[in-house]
Amino acid sequence: MNNIDPNKISGLLNVVSKKIGVPPEKLRSELEEGKFDSALSAMNRNDAARFQQAVNNPKIVEKMMSTPQAKALYEKLSGGKK
Repeated sequence: MNNIDPNKISGLLNVVSKKIGVPPEKLRSELEEGKFDSALSAMNRNDAARFQQAVNNPKIVEKMMSTPQAKALYEKLSGGKK
C-alpha cells in the first residue's frame, strides 16, 4: 500500500467521506487504526455484518483481493505499480 499515490488515496477518502457523512480526516485516522466504526455505521445491517465477517477472516479478504475488480482498482490507485 505504500506505493499508492497519496493524492489518489485522499480523493478516494473524500468521495467515501461525502457518501457516509464522515469527515475525511476522521475516516483516515479510523482506517489507519484498523477501526471501521464510521463506515460500518453508514452501512445497512446485513452489509455491515458481511464486512465484519470479511475483516475477521483473512481467507475471505484474500479471495476478494484476487478478483479482477480489486486488482484493477489497486493498479489504478498505485499508478500501475506492482
